Amino acid sequence: MISMWLSVIVMLVAFVNGARNEDDVEPCAKVQTDSSVVPLGSAVTATCVIRKTCPLVVGQAFHIEWRLGEHLFPGNLSANESSIVSEVFIPSFNHTRSFLACRVRASTVQVVGGVEIRAGYPPEAPQNISCQTNLTTPNTLTCSWDPGQQETHLLTKYSLHTEIWDTNENFTYKLPAGVHRYIIPRTGFGLFSDMKIYVKAVNELGGTTSEPIVLEPVSAAKFDPPILKIQAVPRRYGCLQLSWSLSQQQAWMRDFRLNLEVRLKTADSRYWSEQPILVNQVKQAKSVDQCRLRPGTQYLAQIRVRFQQSPWSEWSRRQSGVTLETAPTGRLDSWTKVSEDPPHKQLNIKLFWKPSKQFRANGQNVSYIVTGKKLPGVNGKVCSTKENYCTFQLPEKAKKVYLRAVNAAGKSLPTEVRISRPKDRTVVSGVSVIPQDDRSLLVQWKSLVSSTLTGFVVEWRPLLKTDPSFTQFELTDRNKTNLGITGSFEPYKPYGISVYPRFKDGIGLPQTVNAYLRQKAPSMVPKIQIKKSWQSHVELTWDEIPLDQRNGNIQSYKVFYCDKQGTINVVGAEPGKRRVVLKGLDTESVYEAFMMVSTSGGSTNGSTIHFKIEPFDAVAVVTFLTVSVVGMSFLLIIVIMTCFSNQKRLKQRFCPAVPDPANSSIKRWTSESTQDSHLDWDNEEPNPMYLSHLSFLEFPVKLSKEDDDAWLSNVEDTSDLGDSICGSPFLPGYTGSNCDSVPYATVIFSGPCDNPTSKDPHAYLRSESTQPLLETEESFTPKCYQNMATDEQCFFGPCHDCVPEKGTDPRILWDDFPFLRALALNDSQID
Repeated sequence: MISMWLSVIVMLVAFVNGARNEDDVEPCAKVQTDSSVVPLGSAVTATCVIRKTCPLVVGQAFHIEWRLGEHLFPGNLSANESSIVSEVFIPSFNHTRSFLACRVRASTVQVVGGVEIRAGYPPEAPQNISCQTNLTTPNTLTCSWDPGQQETHLLTKYSLHTEIWDTNENFTYKLPAGVHRYIIPRTGFGLFSDMKIYVKAVNELGGTTSEPIVLEPVSAAKFDPPILKIQAVPRRYGCLQLSWSLSQQQAWMRDFRLNLEVRLKTADSRYWSEQPILVNQVKQAKSVDQCRLRPGTQYLAQIRVRFQQSPWSEWSRRQSGVTLETAPTGRLDSWTKVSEDPPHKQLNIKLFWKPSKQFRANGQNVSYIVTGKKLPGVNGKVCSTKENYCTFQLPEKAKKVYLRAVNAAGKSLPTEVRISRPKDRTVVSGVSVIPQDDRSLLVQWKSLVSSTLTGFVVEWRPLLKTDPSFTQFELTDRNKTNLGITGSFEPYKPYGISVYPRFKDGIGLPQTVNAYLRQKAPSMVPKIQIKKSWQSHVELTWDEIPLDQRNGNIQSYKVFYCDKQGTINVVGAEPGKRRVVLKGLDTESVYEAFMMVSTSGGSTNGSTIHFKIEPFDAVAVVTFLTVSVVGMSFLLIIVIMTCFSNQKRLKQRFCPAVPDPANSSIKRWTSESTQDSHLDWDNEEPNPMYLSHLSFLEFPVKLSKEDDDAWLSNVEDTSDLGDSICGSPFLPGYTGSNCDSVPYATVIFSGPCDNPTSKDPHAYLRSESTQPLLETEESFTPKCYQNMATDEQCFFGPCHDCVPEKGTDPRILWDDFPFLRALALNDSQID
């Protein structure tokens, strides 16, 4: 388009600059060249002829130059009588299309003429001509070819030529530019007549013709996919019968012999047989038998057909067939996991198995039985299942079991399975798993040298599925420390992979890792929780991510937090822990925090939380401590006062309470006040009737009457009984044994004072005293007191006028001596 407009502009300029006559107008210049289309890269020569009468050159100095695209070329200048001639030579024309202009440079630069030059390549000979006949209605013959790899940059036209030899008819079919395929109608060929076919290509630089091909259209026919049927061959094991036919539109060729290709695969296989089976020259009325197949196995089959060397048809639809069954053959690979149950003297067995390379099920409905006996007729079946595992119990002394495969045709030979007990031995370490491709993982491990080591068991299972049937295993020898495992692994799903060492006498401890085929960022991030805060620290915790949302092995937990100034800090959790402690926080700032969880496949950020550290109140703490100390001190004082104030009360609880004559007046003793001398534990005030100076003597045996008389007759010795308590440490002026005062009386018990169980009355002995007992009593004439141990009266001390009297009423004596009445403590009062 640009070149065309340039041509128009040049012609207009030439017209404007031309000499005007009355009759016509002639241009100032003409540009001529050998050809406007040249091979790309070839040399180009052009000539510019300018009339001498052209106003641009008349009467002024001028210069002629050539312009090709953006480049200027000098020209050779010559002249004759009527014109000025300039010739230019371009050694290599490297433009597919460009404008070559002739210009006159005087006071101005003017284009006086020009020419457009195009360049390219002559066409290549068409190659790879192929024709295919369509046998459906209407019949057609489609031919196509390859125009070549080189671009011509020029308009190239193709034509298809056919010559039918039987009829000597020739046909030429012209094609639109750029089309390299043509459909020949049914009138242009005969199905069984040979014909010659070739293609011509032509452009402005020349033409060429392809190599011709000769074919019979029917031999170039591509049939429709055939129809296939499969069934087992009666009484022939491992054979399938294939019956086939052409489509309804091509059924007219049923009498022709065609070539067949058959491909097969088992129903559980992903790939077809590597090399299809070729069957030549077969009529569609005849079936084809395929043998040497596995008995009792379901196969899928497809066929395709062609006539002589015609193109193969598309594969037929898949059809399935099952060969006749036979008893299973070969052995099974097995793996046992044993746990002991000592209380019941049993073994818990979990047995897994899979077909070995030599095993053939030879049937469709295959089940498995486990027996404790080798002979199949002997009872002892412990398990029967259609799964690939079985769980059962055996006696503690069991050594082996036998595994068999069973189908409708029979049983396989038994596979002996030894019961390998667990051993507390660890020789496997450093287990790692590396993805290899979209279907396999590489398991690697390290092993210690052990003379009893026989091999390894690599076990793997999906952790999100609990059914044991998904467990798979592989057995390896002792010299191997890596294994590629292949299965239906899903990306982003966790798999537990364990490596067990096998010993001659058992199975060692495994090493287990979690692995992923591919990993990505976790699907969720747990919520951050503030567990506790103190001063400038905060402890953050979070829950564990559910296994189905991890999408990989968690590599790190990182907590990002920033204050109001925008300062960002990062704290990572320790491996295996779900807590971090943020330190050095400011009580004046409100913090934002979020957590990032990472796997090797990516990271995910959680939601943001806001928190603030409460300021530390020193005054409140000091006040709290002060109140606490004062309160504890007050409580301690109360406890001490209570202990000291209750000392007498505690003492009286364990020893009898006796009225104290020093703190009381005998005149105030009434019969009512002396009836009960027990301490009132509920009353806070002490009983005013207690005696403060008493001496308690304990005797191992009960005193006889003779002993009583001996005590009563020896008056002088009674003063010694009160020496041990002659003074009281609770009274002023207490000086130990050197005291001026002595007890008034001594109470004699027949048993311990803290356990007065004796029912006999107590004995009271008068003691000498330097103090008057009563206000009206003189110290040198003591009164006679009644001895409570006898019915007789006597004096405590020297009294010659006192004569014992018998038959005196005790109640009269008690009224005269209320002090002794108070000392008459019965058993209940002592308690």
